[in-house]
Amino acid sequence: EVQLVESGGGLVQPGGSLRLSCAASGSAFSTYGMNWVRQAPGKGLEWVSQINSGGSFTAYAASVKGRFTISRDNAKNTLYLQMNNLKPEDTAVYYCKRAGDSLRGQGTQVTVSS
Repeated sequence: EVQLVESGGGLVQPGGSLRLSCAASGSAFSTYGMNWVRQAPGKGLEWVSQINSGGSFTAYAASVKGRFTISRDNAKNTLYLQMNNLKPEDTAVYYCKRAGDSLRGQGTQVTVSS
């Protein structure tokens, strides 16, 4: 059974940066696309970014485009989200989620505050 484990969240000041990681168990990581989604306090899940299985295609929500970068290392079974110029409205629990189904990790908290 595939498991996803996020890490890298924390408290950062506005304008700061964080890099999230998502470690996947199992040998099939390189065969499926991945997403980052987030949930802010009191709100529903919001799609943030996606990447295809080989890493050649990426897409971003308008709210993060130009500030966030999604990438993956299939040799390490790991998905990343580089977040720059963070804003208070980026505060949320961030989840990595496999494309096409509901599999996601437990989440990592990102708090942007001065």
